[in-house]
Amino acid sequence: MTHAQARARHAELAEEIRRHDHLYYVAARPVVTDREYDRLYRELLDLERAFPELATAGSPSQRVGGQPLSEFKPSQHLAPMMSLDNTYSQEEVREFVARVQKLLPGETLDWVVEPKVDGLAVNLRYEDGLFTVGATRGDGTTGDDITANLRTLRSIPLRLARGPHRPAVLEVRGEVYLNKEVFRRINEERVSAGEEPFANPRNAAAGSLKQLDPSIVAKRRLDIVLYGTGRTEGGHPPATQVELLGWLQELGFRAPEKHWHCRGVEDLLAAITELDGLRDQFAYETDGAVIKLNSILLRERAGATAKAPRWGMAYKYAPDQAETRLNAITIQVGRTGKLTPVAELEPVALAGSTVKRATLHNEDQIGRLDVRVGDRVIIQKAGEIIPEVVRVVTERRQGDEKLFHFPKACPECGSAVAKGAVAAGAGGAGATTTKEAGADAEQEAADWRCVNPDCPAQVRGRIEHWCSRGAMDIEGGGEVLATQLVQSGLAHDVADLYRLTEAEVAGLERMGEKSARNFLAGLAASKSRDAWRLLFGLGIFHVGSGVAKAVMRRFATLEDLFGASVDQLSEVDDVGGVIAQSIVQWHGDSRNSSLVKRLHQAGLNFKSSLFAAGSAVGPFAGQTFVLTGTLPSLTREAASARIEALGGKVSGSVSKKTHFLLAGAEAGSKLEKAQKLGVTILEEPAFLQMCTKAEVERDAAAGGA
Repeated sequence: MTHAQARARHAELAEEIRRHDHLYYVAARPVVTDREYDRLYRELLDLERAFPELATAGSPSQRVGGQPLSEFKPSQHLAPMMSLDNTYSQEEVREFVARVQKLLPGETLDWVVEPKVDGLAVNLRYEDGLFTVGATRGDGTTGDDITANLRTLRSIPLRLARGPHRPAVLEVRGEVYLNKEVFRRINEERVSAGEEPFANPRNAAAGSLKQLDPSIVAKRRLDIVLYGTGRTEGGHPPATQVELLGWLQELGFRAPEKHWHCRGVEDLLAAITELDGLRDQFAYETDGAVIKLNSILLRERAGATAKAPRWGMAYKYAPDQAETRLNAITIQVGRTGKLTPVAELEPVALAGSTVKRATLHNEDQIGRLDVRVGDRVIIQKAGEIIPEVVRVVTERRQGDEKLFHFPKACPECGSAVAKGAVAAGAGGAGATTTKEAGADAEQEAADWRCVNPDCPAQVRGRIEHWCSRGAMDIEGGGEVLATQLVQSGLAHDVADLYRLTEAEVAGLERMGEKSARNFLAGLAASKSRDAWRLLFGLGIFHVGSGVAKAVMRRFATLEDLFGASVDQLSEVDDVGGVIAQSIVQWHGDSRNSSLVKRLHQAGLNFKSSLFAAGSAVGPFAGQTFVLTGTLPSLTREAASARIEALGGKVSGSVSKKTHFLLAGAEAGSKLEKAQKLGVTILEEPAFLQMCTKAEVERDAAAGGA
């Protein structure tokens, strides 16, 4: 075959495979057998092996993904990706429609309702019809470049269908999701392999897209729904949302399989109700309805706030509930020694997963609910991985239900239990302020705890906490490995981890040499972690990450910290007497002081970089920030890290010393207090602009120096 013949046949095969991909993955109307499709695909690969230059970015062969990435690079969107405001109230939908009408006086408004896909928002960029960049939403302006991973989704066309209206540059917005049936099968496979199942399809989809190895992503069989555009250059983009959804399908994308075109608010509310009744039939999870002004021109006139368009909103449905039977109540023992009652349930489908267990919180909650073994109960999953029992269906009692008596001994080790007791080695709940520590102290009085610091459950919990991402960030150190290390007698505390050998770890069930090496490499890397992470990882009662950072700004080393008195610690902002006493008492126990000494001997870093940063001059030096609510794209950890890198301080409570409050959704009492005190309120976009400007100033100053 000549080169010209090969190129012509390759183009023919590529077009044929793209057509079959669209029919199978988008239109759900396959016209060839899997065997015939595989024959075409193998022929294409054979041609590319013989003529490597044919394996261009637009070839169907490029979906498999290349080599694993070392990290994700930032990718700036051509047009911002904004988030929609949420509501759970039909009355607020009426107010929203009236508000938009007021912005557009004299205009006759019509609307579109679409399913709100519960997945991960992404931005796809096409140039001259070729898929070039795919990115996460990120902060709305810049996201992570996940192009290699998105190429593995067969419902994303690598090349757009040709046509007179195809733009030269096109940004398409959509939601990546994991099909509910695929999610079920993946979890079954993970459980069979002894791995933790994913909590829900959204978590699985998000985690899959952040894999550094595209070949792993390809195996997850992710899918996508496209519903909007960003920047378009050239062509003739549609004038309405209804037209846009059809236009996206013409270009080769999968749009929502159902939408409602509504003429007024009553139509909107009827559509929302109808969607609620249909959403269980969709292949993906939906947690609400998206309401959009149909006219794109009128959207531009309506405008946007700093974080959300004024022409759209999301109506969220009430949390899913289900009724089932409570077969038994078991007790879990955590790293603080706390005994938590768990309802063992007759399996029931709820919010996209099968639920077998739900939390009952504590003994007092069992009393408040009057829950008994054998009861019919209502469980709810409102954003929680483990659902909770919210009500007993008392009218369905048969008379043979049994009262539950809280144990007087630890079910793990048989030791005595006491209300409010905290074992010497126990870690805390992670309160970040004196006020929160006081609230925790009230909660402590209601909690039963095992008083034995050597209780296997507590040791497991402390090891798992030490290895967690927020603490020492040690890969592979999760619940399964922690349990095996304790059961085998290889680890009695976190210092023992640094004495483990490859042979010992590899000898554990389902570990192997590669997993053992990865875990030991993570342990070695953790030795250089900052001192505040080590302090947080110790799990001292009331010392969360915020307190750990606060005290390590004031003390250069952990030796200095543990040599301080209660009075000296109380002088630190956000600490106070309760937390200071907890730190001093913890280190005053000989077991714990010995643990700290052994960690130092193992070579862990005891120096605080925050102490040096706190004394340095930075754009935010001397400025105190408080964070509250849920931010659109940033986690609190990411926002705090950015503030601290610029010399600022993050506090847990609002006071007269607070300079800025960074407020997200459901901000609550901190926002009210900040407004009363005249504190400057920042939303995420303004905060990000402020950080970017400060970083430019810092870098310019460093360059001048």
